[in-house]
Amino acid sequence: MESLLYLGIMLAVICIWFLALKRPVYEAVLLAFIILLFVTGTWSNVLVYINEALSTSLLYSMVAFVAMSILLTKTKIVDSCIAVILSLIGRVRGGAGYTAVVASAFMGALSGSGPGNVMATGTLTIPAMKRTGFPAHLAANIESNASYMGNMIPPSSNIVAALAAFTSYAAGAGIAEVSQGQFWIVLWGIALWFVLQRIIMVWSFCKYYKVKPMSKDDLPSLKETLKVGWKALFLPVIILLPFILDAVFADTFFVARLGTDGAKYLSKSVLLFVAGISSIYTCLIVKDKSTITPAKIAKMFGDGVKSISPAIGVCVFGYMIGAMFEDLGVAEALGEVMATWNFSKFGMVLAICAITCVMGMVVPGSSQVVIFGPVFITLLAGVGVNPLLAAAMLPCICGVMCGITPPLGLGMYAGMTIAESDFSKTFKNNLWWVAAQFVLQVIVLMGWLPIIGL
Repeated sequence: MESLLYLGIMLAVICIWFLALKRPVYEAVLLAFIILLFVTGTWSNVLVYINEALSTSLLYSMVAFVAMSILLTKTKIVDSCIAVILSLIGRVRGGAGYTAVVASAFMGALSGSGPGNVMATGTLTIPAMKRTGFPAHLAANIESNASYMGNMIPPSSNIVAALAAFTSYAAGAGIAEVSQGQFWIVLWGIALWFVLQRIIMVWSFCKYYKVKPMSKDDLPSLKETLKVGWKALFLPVIILLPFILDAVFADTFFVARLGTDGAKYLSKSVLLFVAGISSIYTCLIVKDKSTITPAKIAKMFGDGVKSISPAIGVCVFGYMIGAMFEDLGVAEALGEVMATWNFSKFGMVLAICAITCVMGMVVPGSSQVVIFGPVFITLLAGVGVNPLLAAAMLPCICGVMCGITPPLGLGMYAGMTIAESDFSKTFKNNLWWVAAQFVLQVIVLMGWLPIIGL
């Protein structure tokens, strides 16, 4: 039970520092780590914990993708993609809402930043929704809930911790690891159901509020948007194709030519080189080349450090706590306690979804995945859930739920700012989205829906 006390201390420190004192969450996680060092008397291992955190190769993939997202946003390539989508589906009733779901989910996957994506794409989609009859509070919630889907859709940097958790579980359980491509195929298969769920909710709310199609004057011309932005539409292909090839041909084509070890390390490097290739392609298709000189790119990334540092800091400090908790057996203790509950499959799924929902109110999703991911997979696998499905759902039950559930639901506040919506109305409407997210999480984990890649 001493191990669970350490978990309580971590949660208490984060709650006080982040919620009560309104300090950045990365500070809260670092402070929790320092206090735990004192409480547990493990100062002699501090360099080991830091080394383990910084030795995680997936951490550097995260940096690469966040840097790529800065480049996409600053060069306005994002705007071109949104304009094309809006011109295609803006003509149907509630078209601006469907555009927000599709565009924000895709761009959120690239950036991995829910609030940042709300501010980037929401400045285009929220005004468009309001002009066609969406209430301000609904527009804010559609955008924020769509944006946070990015946390569970590859190539978001937030899902790399889930693969690390599965790798850790697989090593302990003696089962085969999966390639990044295979893992991502499953993630995309899961994401399709959540995109569909949000589209159905938009349709339902459009019926309720009698939302109209966008007027012809507000619709961008498809011909003009394609003329300007057709090159940007190749970005999804450049990003997604390597992972599809890795998933389909990893055990045949690549093994035959590179050997088992070569194919393995090629798979592990996909995350790094895809971000680089996509960034190079972005620079090639930018119309105004004066915006991407070496000096301006350096300034672009320098200005973007403020958006990169908090996300990376939370993950590094979270990995440090994760290394400490592994040393102290905290996750195992939590698992042992939950195992004594003797839950059925449905009961365990319901319990873990509820725990991550509650923890998500105060603890960032990435930290939850890093610290508790392996034990959640173990518990779910123990009651019959496919462990690969359990791992692939971690970014959803931790990252997405964390982002949409107040008080840590920063996406809702970002959407409210743009939509200028009433807090009470926005909060009440957001509860519908949270409930729908929770129900679908349970359905997917129970295995009641077919998932591509499983």
